[in-house]
Amino acid sequence: MTVDIVLAGARGHGHWHLDNIRRLQDKGIVRLAGICELTPLTAGELPEGLGTPEQSADFGALLDSTGARIAVICTPIPTHTDLALTAARRGVHLLLEKPPAPSYAEFRRMADGVAEAGVVCQIGFQSLGSHAVPAVRELIAEGAIGDLAGVGGAGAWARPEAYYRRAPWAGKRRLNGVDVIDGALTNPLAHAVATALALAGASRAEDVAGIETELVRANDIESDDTSCVRVTTTRDLPVTVAATLCAEDPDEPYVVAHGSRGRITFWYKQDRVLLQRADHGPEEYEYGRTDLLENLVEHLTDGAELLVTPDVTGAFMKVVEAIRRAPDPAPLPEGTWHLLPDEQRRVVPGIDGLVAAAADNLALYSELGAPWAPRKEVST
Repeated sequence: MTVDIVLAGARGHGHWHLDNIRRLQDKGIVRLAGICELTPLTAGELPEGLGTPEQSADFGALLDSTGARIAVICTPIPTHTDLALTAARRGVHLLLEKPPAPSYAEFRRMADGVAEAGVVCQIGFQSLGSHAVPAVRELIAEGAIGDLAGVGGAGAWARPEAYYRRAPWAGKRRLNGVDVIDGALTNPLAHAVATALALAGASRAEDVAGIETELVRANDIESDDTSCVRVTTTRDLPVTVAATLCAEDPDEPYVVAHGSRGRITFWYKQDRVLLQRADHGPEEYEYGRTDLLENLVEHLTDGAELLVTPDVTGAFMKVVEAIRRAPDPAPLPEGTWHLLPDEQRRVVPGIDGLVAAAADNLALYSELGAPWAPRKEVST
């Protein structure tokens, strides 16, 4: 049975969804029935093979006219909750991009409204569709690395100054009085946070006992571009994730599970795992991945288990809330960053090593001696 889909937000990251929908349409399991954009896509913006989907700036009217069974929402963060509820009230199931909401209150309004409407919602943390996640959790449960001591995450990426000019909400904490919270840990490197929490077995809101944050910025923005967070779980496990968009040499982000007799490193964009343990040589594995939209379709048509429900992003949303409540990120002092003229991006010297050290030691920047690190903020 072919499932009709409406995509809200088809530009920017929405291009990835268009290509993915095209892939699934070629398999005969979905059909792109509609696109919701303020300005309709031109023929040149629509990948070949998707036909001529109906286009409208009115999301609710488009859902009504197409009779779509699934809506994919890839719009600015502050719009997620209202659009999700617009779909839910019409009985339309959801793939909602991450982060699901800019605050915990908006997340709960979305999740509770979706549940009340009786529809299902998949949150777009694609890394949680990796088959490596259950495999690593099984290795931990079997004691492959001894007793789990904590999980770290590291993301050293780079973004040009133009990245923060791509949309009015980019790099903002608030826009027109509405929360946005577009920071390094809450948006581009949100997967590192969600995946680290998943490996720690602490994905749900009730798994979080406390959160410490350190947020700074090298760019001329409101939000953080260099930050770290340490979540203490109710099992007293530390989950520490460090991130920057000002790396000297950008590299693949990863999460690492630390045990009493070894460690497991997971490069989540590559589905690649390295197991290192006492009295064994290193073992490397590569895994497959289940696409989250395909999983949602299979859930509706064949009863497959849904992989990323709102509940299993509750701990991540607690992190978003802690970052939202923290003081606005402080600008890094003059001399602690410089501009690469050829790439028009700002670099923080030494940050790559600090990000890796935070993941290795489960420590915050201030605990690693970073002279510019702010006083940590503690949230419970």
